[in-house]
Order: sequence, then C-alpha cells, then structure tokens
Amino acid sequence: MNGEDLQLGDHSDLDANLEPGRQKSFAAAGSRHPPYTATSTESYFRAAAAALSAPPDGSVLDITETLLKRYYGLEGSVAVLSSEVERTAAISLSDGRQLILKTSARREAVDSFRFQSAALAALQYSAGFAAPTLIRTGDGASMFEEEGISGYLQSRIEGASLHKVTPTPDLLFRTGSALGRLDLALKQASLPATHRPILWHVGCWSRLMQLEEYLSYGSVAESVRVAMADYTRIIEPQLPNLEWQVTHNDPSPFNTIITSDGVGFIDFGDGCWSPRIQDLAIAASHLVTDPALPLGGAEHLISGYAAVVPLSTLEARLLVGLMRARQSALILVNYWRANLFPADAQYIKKNVARAERGLSILAPLSTASGEAAVLAAMSQPSP
Repeated sequence: MNGEDLQLGDHSDLDANLEPGRQKSFAAAGSRHPPYTATSTESYFRAAAAALSAPPDGSVLDITETLLKRYYGLEGSVAVLSSEVERTAAISLSDGRQLILKTSARREAVDSFRFQSAALAALQYSAGFAAPTLIRTGDGASMFEEEGISGYLQSRIEGASLHKVTPTPDLLFRTGSALGRLDLALKQASLPATHRPILWHVGCWSRLMQLEEYLSYGSVAESVRVAMADYTRIIEPQLPNLEWQVTHNDPSPFNTIITSDGVGFIDFGDGCWSPRIQDLAIAASHLVTDPALPLGGAEHLISGYAAVVPLSTLEARLLVGLMRARQSALILVNYWRANLFPADAQYIKKNVARAERGLSILAPLSTASGEAAVLAAMSQPSP
C-alpha cells in the first residue's frame, strides 16, 4: 500500500460531532458513540492512513503573522517547529510570552483543531498536571476558520521533555500519577470530533500489517508479527469490555513536559474516544529500556498511574499486550512514513529505536506473566 492508494472515504457512519457519554462500554444501553466496529472498518483505516500519507502542511508559511494579528491582535517573532501534519509555529511576543500557533490548509484539520482546542479549554481548571492554556480569538472563539485555512493559539509550557531528563523512579511515578489525573479530567469532558479518522486509534491496529512490506527482514519484523497477531487474537475481542473515554492517545516522552510546577502534557492532536488504559499503555511502552526488569523500567510509571486510577482485572491482563501492539504500530507506521518522506525520515523515526528495543524486551512475556508483572508493579510502594 502506498500514499497514492489511500483516499479519504465516506464516513457518514461516523459522527465526528458526537459528544462522549460516561457509559462503561460501547455495549451499554443508550450509548451515544458508534460501536467499536465503526472505527475498525477498512474505510476508516484508509481515511486515517491517507491523512498521514500527505507531507507536513507548510502552505501557510508566509501568513502566520497575518493570522496572528487578524484573529488575536498580537504581533511577535515566528519560528516554525517540526510537525507530522499541521504547521506548528512558536510565537515570541515582545512582553516575553511564548505561544504556539497551529494552522493547516487541510480540510480534515478543522475537526482535529476543534478537538484540540476544546480539549485545552476543558482542561483549563484541572489540577494535578499541566496543559497548555487555550488563547481565544478576539471575538471569543476557540479557533479560527476561513476559506483555505484554520487554526488555534495556545500557551507554550516551559520545561524539559521527558526524553531529555533522567527518568528516576520518583519522576516516573509522578508522571504516571499526572497521566492518571489527566485521564480523570478527560473522562468528564464532552468534546467534538472524537471519532475523526486517526491511524493511531486501536481500531486501525489489526489492519496495520498491510504496512509490513516496509519493514526489514529480521527479529524486529518477526516480533512485530507476533505482537500484532496476539493483539488480534487476544486483545481486540476484549476491547468493547474495557472502560472507554476521551484520551490523549499519545503521551510519549516528547509530549510529556517536566516543569518547575510538575508534569505537563502537550499535543492533543491524536486524542480520541478509546480505551482509557490506552494512555497508560502508550506512555509505558516508551519506557521499556532495561532488560533486567520484568517491564523494562515502566514499573514506576504504571504504579503511579494505578495509584490514581486503579486498574481493573481486565486492564491489568491486557496492558502488556497493548504496550507491545503500540510499539509495533509505531514501528510499522513510521517505517511506512519514512519511506514516503525520506527527507524527513530522521524526525519521523525518532521513537522507532526505542520501540524496537522495548518490543524485544517485552516479547518473551506471555499474557499470564505480563499480568503478573503488572500486578507486581501496581502493588509496589511509591519511591
């Protein structure tokens, strides 16, 4: 499959404007969300893949300052940051404030920005973690939209991303606890566009092996095949029985910021309606680095999360399999995208080596031994 094969399909079966209810699962009576199967269709997968098969949006390079002035009445210096999809610009104002302006000329970006800006607004008064503050337009709107361009403005969290600091047990425990508080806050949020096509959604994972051709032969490819087969056979049938809610869906070390006031989370662009445990699985999957430990070093993060959001029996049983599937998804998607955009391959594959190492560490764990390791991590005292 290549970029030319992927076209945005008809998604009339997916209502991007649905607001999340608070039911336990899709099976609950009166659910306002489409069933899990609606996000595991071929058309959903192809639309999600098409969004990532296009190059990063740089078409609004010359009008950032104009948009900033037009919608916010602000002036400042502009520096373009690396981004997978939308155009992200760092704005420095004369009064010292640091802001982030996200813009895009793509039509699918409107729903993404609606979700992101609404998420930041919903989290504004939450406690126990930091998140960017939404800056409203001059007329009070959460984002702007005009013909051929949309976007929104937010504050910039000052601090160091988790991948740049020493991951001490105490820091990882605090990071896990902050992530748990973020999920508790998101559980209460009613947000738009939670069902827009996103390739990182678990509904796409059973189809990601269509990208297998972009992997090199060897142990990594074999570990990916095994992990995805286990996901399809063991985990996917259990997904409707998990607790679902709005999630961040990408709390990686690059999107986790260590500030002087605590732990913060940025970049809600992959946020969606998915299993709550998914956020923990994603965050933990990036921290598997030490082969001498059962979960490779993710134990303290899991312990910190469970101290705030206790895991159900099913969540504890499936967590390691979800971690392996996420590592595999990251490897598959980023090898594919690096092939599409070789000039950006280094940025696209920034997390791949970590995922490959982590997958090799978790590969020997069975469902039972993985569950035992998770339960042991949950029961350990805070560092």
